[in-house]
Amino acid sequence: MQDLSTTETATTYPPSSDLVKTAHVDAAGYEEMYARSVSDPDGFWAEQAQRLDWIKAPSQVSDVDFTLGQVKINWFADGTLNVAANCIDRHLATRGDQTAIIFEPDNPDEAAKHITYRDLHRSVCKM
Repeated sequence: MQDLSTTETATTYPPSSDLVKTAHVDAAGYEEMYARSVSDPDGFWAEQAQRLDWIKAPSQVSDVDFTLGQVKINWFADGTLNVAANCIDRHLATRGDQTAIIFEPDNPDEAAKHITYRDLHRSVCKM
């Protein structure tokens, strides 16, 4: 049986300065967003939901109950999304030739494959 009383110290690696310069949110912005998500979760997530293209926008952000034996967690329950449209289609005009997915094969001798939004869209349409 594993002894869970000892704690291991995880090694952390700071991001490169280039990554920090191009990040969408800096550390201070992240802390601010996190604090808001805790203090006003419905307001925070309603704002974040504006970033999506909804077929039918939700009328309620959350419907949760953490009562023991009756736990219920629903987010945006009456909203309707098209996931493929949000993840792929809406990016075609501005990012069609940019990498959407980097596929790392299990075999380390094989190179990673960069799949563009346009290639991904083509494959999804075939399905």
